[in-house]
Amino acid sequence: MKALHIITGLGVGGAEQQLRLLLRHLPVPCDVVTLTNPGPVAEGLRADGVRVGHLGMNGNRDLTAVPRLARLIRRGAYDIVHTHLYRACVYGRIAARLAGTTRATIATEHSLGHAEIEGRPLTRGTRALYLRTERLGAATVAVSPTIAGRLLDWGVPAARIHTVPNGIDAARFRFDSGRRRATRALLGIPDDAFVVGGVGRLVPGKRFDVLIRAVAALPGAWLVLAGDGPEAGSLRALATRLRIAGRVRFLGECDTDGGTACPGIPAVLSAMDTFVSASREETFGLAAVEALAAGLPVVHSACPAIEDLPAGRAPGATRIGVAGSHSTPADLTHELTAALRHRMESGARRLPPPPAVDQYDIRQSSERLMDVYAHALDTTPSTWRAHS
Repeated sequence: MKALHIITGLGVGGAEQQLRLLLRHLPVPCDVVTLTNPGPVAEGLRADGVRVGHLGMNGNRDLTAVPRLARLIRRGAYDIVHTHLYRACVYGRIAARLAGTTRATIATEHSLGHAEIEGRPLTRGTRALYLRTERLGAATVAVSPTIAGRLLDWGVPAARIHTVPNGIDAARFRFDSGRRRATRALLGIPDDAFVVGGVGRLVPGKRFDVLIRAVAALPGAWLVLAGDGPEAGSLRALATRLRIAGRVRFLGECDTDGGTACPGIPAVLSAMDTFVSASREETFGLAAVEALAAGLPVVHSACPAIEDLPAGRAPGATRIGVAGSHSTPADLTHELTAALRHRMESGARRLPPPPAVDQYDIRQSSERLMDVYAHALDTTPSTWRAHS
């Protein structure tokens, strides 16, 4: 059995890194093709031994991508075509149908929000195209019950929706005191400083400006931001304007493994005392789960990975901005400042990883995805493993 994963791009992002981690645990041979941007995650996949192709798509309306992708699928004789992210889902489903050789097409919905998809506003045309091409596949995978509910609200039949939560390799994020000291020394942060952290794309929806303003109101607190994006310049300017640039560290793009420019997310989490996710909207919240695995207290606004769990599964997490997108930036900043001041005055301490971490083990995610594959092919996972 053989699967092809099609994804819009392979820069450093949650969906992209989740795909790489997943392929390490799927018990079937997999190839990957990216429509655009064969970035750092493509390099990582190749290092893992995965064959990665680049379609070289020129913009959203490059319709020549469809027949080229169909030819690629036909040559590869793939049993499963599995698409990730909006553009890849639309083009990949059409191409798989044109190829006529694929036994089943699966799509994972990573980034469907109430009013936006992958950080872009949802329009009537975007929704119509999504639904029209969704019918060409065998199943749609939601990364959280929240996303499954949104798909249902859009009109995707319940029988076609399968929830497979994102997963992590928790052992990689386990707190290490030596790594904490080394990372703080590398970043020029005092050993005894109280360090607040955030991870993600530097885009407006992540509301990293709220973190900067909250830390500015807490003399002695430091801030570490791992990620890059269009807001990087304005966030740096805000830190300078608030006169805290000296205690804010912008690390740029960081992945799990690390590299020359960034020590890696596990090391960065070890250096923190509290993790914050102030996003206006999230479809899962993978970084928050990684922070919980590192034993960090987590202060969050929207985070389905935590909110979809039964009460008590993530005791280290504190919710702010209960009004969600209706909270004003000033309200959220005030609430976050109070939560961080409480953490700061209580003294930094590490927590045991909560039960939520075990629930999001990548091995379980792999097994559940194999069940989806088997359902789509009308076979059993054991049959796949026997013949892969």
